[in-house]
Amino acid sequence: MAETLGSLVTMAAGALSAAGFADPRRHARRLVASALSIAPSDLFGHPERIVNEDEIRCVREILRRALDREPLSRIQKKREFWGLPFALPPETLDPRPETESVVEAVLRQVPDRQAPRRILDLGTGTGCLLLALLNELPASWGVGIDISEGAVRTAADNARSLGLAGRALFLVGDWGGALSARFDVIVANPPYIASADLALLPREVASYDPWRALDGGNDGLAAHGVIAADLPKLLARDGIFVAEVGLGQADAVAGILTANGVAFGGIDRDLSGIARCVVARRATDPID
Repeated sequence: MAETLGSLVTMAAGALSAAGFADPRRHARRLVASALSIAPSDLFGHPERIVNEDEIRCVREILRRALDREPLSRIQKKREFWGLPFALPPETLDPRPETESVVEAVLRQVPDRQAPRRILDLGTGTGCLLLALLNELPASWGVGIDISEGAVRTAADNARSLGLAGRALFLVGDWGGALSARFDVIVANPPYIASADLALLPREVASYDPWRALDGGNDGLAAHGVIAADLPKLLARDGIFVAEVGLGQADAVAGILTANGVAFGGIDRDLSGIARCVVARRATDPID
């Protein structure tokens, strides 16, 4: 009996269900659509379409990788963030939907999106935070810093593909230590997993995200401490800082910011009600 799009989805869903995947049929549809480079709507509209041997092999290979808990974004080498497409190489953290809360928090603090602003993205990775903000703030420009040369190359490539290269500069560096300019907006999604907890992460994360983007030191707050120490010299007058934090870390990060002369400005929650971002401002005006 000939294989069809519908039977491929059923086969994949069965394998995913047996392996304990949540919502296996939806996952199977995404997997088959990706393997065959077709729209998911084609699976609904033409489930009877016959597939050839090459197509079957492609689906089985991607299914094999998915069953090994490799995220589909890693298989596709791309991730959508803030409605924008980003290349995703092994050197960078896979941006999660909840990280869009950082972009939302910044935009809530910005009264005039047409005004020019200087933006700094610390630990830029794919460049997703900086480039999403530049896409929303058309008169602004920004700098992305990452310690990984591969991440910096990827972020620059993503800027070019999104038509934002003229307003974005990406540099290799260790947080903001080497910078002397001041910025109106500073964002960061630093590593915040305690070192001892790395072994407890699901395989989708532990085996495919770079450890350097995950390991936050003994208490998960090491990077937050380094970043906070540099904020007084980096934040411009009336500048804002927004950082993603781990579960239960918001109060501790607020304390770190206050201890470093940065005024705590509140906590932003994601759609699940989880405290996801800490917002801060300079406690005193900088001397320019």
